[in-house]
Amino acid sequence: MILYFSATGNCRYVAERMAKALGDQAVDIMNLTEYPMDGPSSILLHVKEDRFGIVTPTYVYGLPKAVEDILSCVKIGTDKPVYSFIVATFGTSPGNSGRFADKALKRNANDKLNAYYSVKMPDTYTPLFDLSDKEKVSKQNEETEIQIDRVIELIKQRAQGNYMQRKLPVFLMVTYRPVYNFIRRTSVLHVEESCIGCGLCARNCPEKAIKMCNEKPVWTKKRCQMCLRCLHTCPRFAIQVKGLTKKHGQYTNPHSNLH
Repeated sequence: MILYFSATGNCRYVAERMAKALGDQAVDIMNLTEYPMDGPSSILLHVKEDRFGIVTPTYVYGLPKAVEDILSCVKIGTDKPVYSFIVATFGTSPGNSGRFADKALKRNANDKLNAYYSVKMPDTYTPLFDLSDKEKVSKQNEETEIQIDRVIELIKQRAQGNYMQRKLPVFLMVTYRPVYNFIRRTSVLHVEESCIGCGLCARNCPEKAIKMCNEKPVWTKKRCQMCLRCLHTCPRFAIQVKGLTKKHGQYTNPHSNLH
């Protein structure tokens, strides 16, 4: 089983491509509520082919809150040794996402991950990164294919160890949570007059932090995942982060249909 969390389709594409090559299944972690619970706080997963993987974006050199929360609840329903790994997609660095995943899994008595992998993709945090050059973004996605193939081959070999590229020193782990909690504030998000009230943002928000009020989105929580799925999938590009994102464009992975 390969779990994934995806806001703009990057991780979904990587997970589904890997699952197809490996004869496995890709499962959106936001759908794990459909799986049986093993006690009040544990999600019981029955893995295929004695293999368990996580494909996640990198947020502030760590994990999205949703990924960390789910991994701390996961239990593997088998007595056999399971080959487990993480694939972190990143724009600048995968940071210490592998170590954060290990830490979360150990909360429910799971073993340490066998391997850490990374795949460089377009960085969708547009308050900082410009995705308006479509030709440049397309080239980045083409280069991604070689990296995915490499990771698939290593997984087939059940490679062990840290294969992440551009990772950061462990001591920087302490900066992750305070910085991530700061940028997760929904007060930085706003909707422009071009909004047509379609409600797509509210339906697709993984944090369920958006409600429609008078045909306009309203953020009902102080913090969200800050995955920016609402911004990138808005058909009118009406959702922005202060004045930082308008010129940087929208992005969804060309192989994933998120609507």
